[in-house]
Amino acid sequence: MQNFEYYNRTKIIFGRGTESRTGAETAVYARRILLHHSGGSVVRTGYLDKVKESLKAAGVSWVELDGVQPNPRLSLVHRGVEICKKEKLNFILAVGGGSVIDSAKAIAIGALYDGDVWDFYDRKQTAARALPVAAVLTIPAAGSESSVSSVITNEEGPWKSSVNDECIRPVFSILNPEATFTLPPFQTACGVADMLAHIMERYFTREAHVELTDELCEGAMRTIIRNARRVITGGGERDYGARAELMWAGSIAHNNLLSTGRIGDWGSHAIEHELSALFDIAHGAGLAIVFPAWIRYNIKEDTPRLARFAAKVWGVDGAYYDYEQATLEGVLRMKNFFTSIGLPVSFEEAGLDSGKIPLMAERAVKFGPLGNFRRLDAGDVEAIYRLALK
Repeated sequence: MQNFEYYNRTKIIFGRGTESRTGAETAVYARRILLHHSGGSVVRTGYLDKVKESLKAAGVSWVELDGVQPNPRLSLVHRGVEICKKEKLNFILAVGGGSVIDSAKAIAIGALYDGDVWDFYDRKQTAARALPVAAVLTIPAAGSESSVSSVITNEEGPWKSSVNDECIRPVFSILNPEATFTLPPFQTACGVADMLAHIMERYFTREAHVELTDELCEGAMRTIIRNARRVITGGGERDYGARAELMWAGSIAHNNLLSTGRIGDWGSHAIEHELSALFDIAHGAGLAIVFPAWIRYNIKEDTPRLARFAAKVWGVDGAYYDYEQATLEGVLRMKNFFTSIGLPVSFEEAGLDSGKIPLMAERAVKFGPLGNFRRLDAGDVEAIYRLALK
């Protein structure tokens, strides 16, 4: 087990009706804020109105910026930075899912920087300070409500890149599972794939003696799979218990608790970023395509861990399989699960242009080889894409 420090400053306020506490929590930090959201379902469902009522009651005013899209765009971040500087705003409240929160984090960095905020995502600068950010979560998926991560798409390229720094971890996040009752099944499914991927990136490690976090990872993944079935295919769209399990699992998956003492991989995320950058596919859908192929490509590297994943998460009985066979059976069950909840598991199913594979492979390794479980160069990445064709 590696030495580690674990610290998470995000105050989580979880449960029914908790959006009513938004104003009081925000007023601790600021009385005039940037209110950031998509302008979509959060408005149509009336959930944003509840947040605004709470802000008003606490004496908090706001400047509003909507328009966040999946794979949040740099151009909107630029607008947010400009607004914060012009209006002298010193706090950002994100109401929505991971895309809104990631966009808010980017604005928070850019508001205190004289250059282009993309410098941080292009690794020309390191983020050291940012305006405080808070979140009212409506889509469990990215875990951005308590993570140090932000992923932004630069339309010029297009490029998709991330920043990871403690300064952008939200100061508080409000999680009411009731806000997720009206999510379309596909959006819920994409969130499920994203949660699982965040855990798998941590789970596939070379580190020995990480039994506790192994067990935590496996238990969290089983919980996500079980409750995804209840919500998406079991008629439980308004099942509070199942929605609550998914919402909390999404946060646990990416708040770094499951990273303690271990070195994760993170190659699959970088490989997927090229899919969502070039084809604007939902991140979770892209991960459902990439991760099974990544496992198949690594089957000779560490078959005991891959086979354990098959056994502990997907219920493959190792007594009837050797390591490699168990792993392949686990991949099949994972793909069948993704298919059952409405996600594509191949380029063909998603309608992606396989002709761009060489370009994507080169772009993926722009900053050097990917991953830690196994270092991947452009040739490796291309091979993984090709395993995902059908």
